[in-house]
Amino acid sequence: MTDKIKIDIVSDVVCPWCTIGYKRLEKAISELGIQDKVEIEWQPFELNPNMPAEGQNVREHITEKYGATLEQQKKSQQHMTEVGAELDFTFDYYDEMRMANTFEAHILLEYAKAFGKQTELKMRLTKAFFSDRKDVSKRDVLKQALIDVGLNTEEALALLDNDKARNDVRNKQNYWKKLGINSVPTIVFNRKSAVTGAQPVDVFKQVLSEVIDAS
Repeated sequence: MTDKIKIDIVSDVVCPWCTIGYKRLEKAISELGIQDKVEIEWQPFELNPNMPAEGQNVREHITEKYGATLEQQKKSQQHMTEVGAELDFTFDYYDEMRMANTFEAHILLEYAKAFGKQTELKMRLTKAFFSDRKDVSKRDVLKQALIDVGLNTEEALALLDNDKARNDVRNKQNYWKKLGINSVPTIVFNRKSAVTGAQPVDVFKQVLSEVIDAS
């Protein structure tokens, strides 16, 4: 196989299952020993495109959006925390946690792609939100993430007020929505087949093996 497997991960920075899904996919790739045969690109998807700048309390948000009771939320968060721990990722849920607007984070992820730092920045932002109690809609938080992964902060942050950069992200989001993607994570292999949700490692291994055989 000469061509790399192109994997598009349609996801949001504040989506816990996207993080779990990616970590499981990463494990599957590692266990198959095909790290050099895959190319991952993150695609923008906002779970809450209309989230105001001040965000919204996570509990209120989940009750409003999904109708989940406090007990259901706590159970779900406990489960995610346990699954995260198995994958060396810390989910730190707390009472004052607020859901954030992620549009500008997606602009920076597009910027990071050209430098081969997209996955690194994605995980840094996700960690900032879920592990470090940071608001990823705040520009100082975004700036710190850029510094942490070694990207040019001035150049990157200038894009946040750039109409073309903002429209590019909107167009990409629309592209994936038009393909019928309305839940994340959606992981697309070679733009031909897709898997939704944080599948178990074995499922990802099976899918990857099938993609390799078909190449």
